[in-house]
Amino acid sequence: MPINILMPALSPTMEKGNLAKWLKKEGDKVKSGDVIAEIETDKATMEVEAIDEGTIAKILVPEGTQDVPVNDVIAVLAGEGEDVKAAGSAKPSASAAPPKAAEAPAPAPAAPKAAPAPAAAPAPQAAAPAAQGNGHAGRVFSSPLARRLAKEAGIDVGMVTGTGPHGRVVARDVEQAKSGKGLKAPAAAPSGGAPAIAPTMSDKQILSLFEPGSYDIVPHDGMRRTIAQRLTASIQNVPHFYLTIDCDIGKLLAAREEINAAAPKDKEKKPLYKISVNDFVIKAMAVALQKIPNCNVSWTESGMVKHHHSDVGVAVAMPGGLITPIIRKAETKTLSTISNEMKDFAARARSRKLKPEEYQGGTTAVSNLGMFGIKDFTAVINPPHATILAVGTSEERPVVRSGKIEIATMMSVTLSCDHRAIDGALGAELIGAFKQLIENPVMMMV
Repeated sequence: MPINILMPALSPTMEKGNLAKWLKKEGDKVKSGDVIAEIETDKATMEVEAIDEGTIAKILVPEGTQDVPVNDVIAVLAGEGEDVKAAGSAKPSASAAPPKAAEAPAPAPAAPKAAPAPAAAPAPQAAAPAAQGNGHAGRVFSSPLARRLAKEAGIDVGMVTGTGPHGRVVARDVEQAKSGKGLKAPAAAPSGGAPAIAPTMSDKQILSLFEPGSYDIVPHDGMRRTIAQRLTASIQNVPHFYLTIDCDIGKLLAAREEINAAAPKDKEKKPLYKISVNDFVIKAMAVALQKIPNCNVSWTESGMVKHHHSDVGVAVAMPGGLITPIIRKAETKTLSTISNEMKDFAARARSRKLKPEEYQGGTTAVSNLGMFGIKDFTAVINPPHATILAVGTSEERPVVRSGKIEIATMMSVTLSCDHRAIDGALGAELIGAFKQLIENPVMMMV
């Protein structure tokens, strides 16, 4: 019987992918573990391995095809001893290999319970409507998979019309809701009352404000849509507060220069590492979280997740967006190790070669715009993190010491905190610990 090769789900949040390249052609024999294709997701380009043995009988989705849904049949494999021509001409059965995602349990511990803005409907809505129940006392009945898919897509599951048993919201209902279908009508505003949120403008209304022919429309790719959904949900559902502090990095710069000058060289007489200021920042943030462990947390409705290690995500700009590869257990690593890992991550991020496990998760993040001359800024928390550190440029500034004005190299940093998990005083302890470490880098080694 022909074996269907399906578009794989290369990450828990993947819904579609681009079939970038076939590495096998029709008639080629493959065995389990052979790399047969390259798939582009919104974050990376990944290789797909064959699971079964046989001969490629028919390629149904040509390379270069965009937005191929997960679990769509992309090729047909003829098993051992099977007629390849017959297998290639047979119509693939959608039920031959049911999507495994439909049986996947909800992850544990539960991710932060967020109620992001509903997916955009064809017509503008006056306000984000209250969730409407399909059970007793307004309770919303939904499958674990539907809740996870809704959370990841930024959809309030309470606003989705359920088609499962007794009105239960199932995965297919969430998929419909992503295109604006199957959403419940918003509850009417109280008589004489104004909506709490300003009306959302439709695409047509926005474009009507501009002169025809004075603009071009560039369609959003998967990465830009994912960034928009996650950060919109973060701003709407994570109560941010911000703490800014100035750090004197004179000692750090001196230590950096000394470390780099002493770096061993390879056979081509190139240094084996070159430490950057950002490498010190990553290490200081990791150690600070170990000193203030109540900040090394993630918020969930069922309880506070307290992390044992400091897994620091570092924002890396790439064409069309950004990605945050993660330095795992950063508090245990040397500056040279952090430096080399970041160079590798940055290079592979820009060519979309990172694996999902290299950029998913983490306990905090660092965003550095100092190289662009930005003095200070605030960054948006990327759940499930509870913090993110925004790092500005280092510059010479006048400072007062013992009643005298001196020139020092200063760097402003701003800590964004999730107020559900971290209170103001606790956040101040964390940024204070960071300042102490960054100003006295030798303390990172203790």
